[in-house]
Amino acid sequence: MSQLREKMDQDMALRGLSPNTRATYLHCVSVFVRHFMRSPRAMGAEDLRSFLLHLLQVKKRAASTIAVYVGALRFLFWVTLRRTDIKFLDLPRPKIPMKLPSVLAVGEVARLFEAIKSLKHRAILMTAYGSGLRITEACRLRVEDIDTERRVLIVRNAKRGRERHAVLGPRLLAVLRAYWKAARPKGPYLFPGRKSAKGPAITRAAVSRALKLAVGKVGLTKRVTPHTLRHSFATHLIEAGTDLRTVQVLLGHASIRSTTRYVHLTEARLAGLVSPLDRIALADPEPQR
Repeated sequence: MSQLREKMDQDMALRGLSPNTRATYLHCVSVFVRHFMRSPRAMGAEDLRSFLLHLLQVKKRAASTIAVYVGALRFLFWVTLRRTDIKFLDLPRPKIPMKLPSVLAVGEVARLFEAIKSLKHRAILMTAYGSGLRITEACRLRVEDIDTERRVLIVRNAKRGRERHAVLGPRLLAVLRAYWKAARPKGPYLFPGRKSAKGPAITRAAVSRALKLAVGKVGLTKRVTPHTLRHSFATHLIEAGTDLRTVQVLLGHASIRSTTRYVHLTEARLAGLVSPLDRIALADPEPQR
């Protein structure tokens, strides 16, 4: 199994899948193998069907989680094992319910940042909100990725291997400068892990823990993750009148369809709408006696 795992990881790397996706897919395949205690080479479509039904009916996994398993197993069988005899269209694919992402109000964002005492954690989370970065993108920033002349952040090795520019406002630039002067990171990453200033980048888990503590201090009841800050960035831009195409480019979305969902979240647009009922000239009803 170790050789198969290594080959699958190499196949994913050659196709440009991100480290997070590769780790997730390898975990899904490991769960699949442990379930049957047999080599995937000896399994077929019925085994896949049985496993996915087990996840759905016994483990009560969400439809979105099962979709990830399907993606991982499709890669394993179609790419690594070259098993084109398995038809994934015949396998159960639960519908993923459409859920709008959680978004913070501007005041809630401010309260969160004020509750974060660590300059490093505050700088990372302010970068995620101020530039609309995914948290992994913020964690892996390098000093040379900060273009102070053009006021942009260079986001390298983003999702699907793309590179893009993100906005770098005056306030975020001031925060990053203050952090750099205090921390003086010596390694390649602007935000190294706790163990060494020259070591690998800080982990998503560490940033998530810091944000969770701040959420508890502030007393927010809604679910807040580092990605919530990215959702809030996009929503607040649209509320301020930024066009969808610009927001799409800033977020690094391949399709504008991924960006349009933020239109549904903007409170300012809802507040400014006039109901068709209010456009009809009707006399107000007489109060009943």
